[in-house]
Amino acid sequence: MTSPLPPDVETRLADERNVWLCTVRRDGSPHVTPVWFVYADGIWWIGCDARSVKVRNLEGDPRVSLALEDGNAPVVAEGVAHLHRGDFPTTVVEAFAGKYEGWDVGAPEGERVLLEVPVRRWLLAGTAQ
Repeated sequence: MTSPLPPDVETRLADERNVWLCTVRRDGSPHVTPVWFVYADGIWWIGCDARSVKVRNLEGDPRVSLALEDGNAPVVAEGVAHLHRGDFPTTVVEAFAGKYEGWDVGAPEGERVLLEVPVRRWLLAGTAQ
C-alpha cells in the first residue's frame, strides 16, 4: 500500500491529458510513447491499439514506468501492466469518454486493448516512496 498522494498530484492525475508510458522491448531496450490515460484508485488505465509496439512489448515483459509530462514537477510511477482484450470495465470506459470528449476507448471492438497498471511504487519529485 502506498501513502496518500499530495492533493496537487491528485489534481494533475485527473486533469492532465498525456502520460509517457515506457515499456521494455524484447532486446531489453526501452520504448517510450505518450498515451491518453485515466487514473483511479491507484490504477492507471490506458487504451491503445491491439497491434501496437507497446502491446507486443507488454506481452513479453509487463513491467512499465509512467511519467507525467512536466519535468519541473516530476510524477513517476512503476507497475506491472495487465492487458484487457474486451469486456472493459464500464466505469473506466465512461471515465475516458468524460475526459476525452466522448472518446470510446473500446471502439472499434477487438482492435483496442485496455492496459490496467496498478501502482507498485511512486517516484515523486525525485524521491522514491
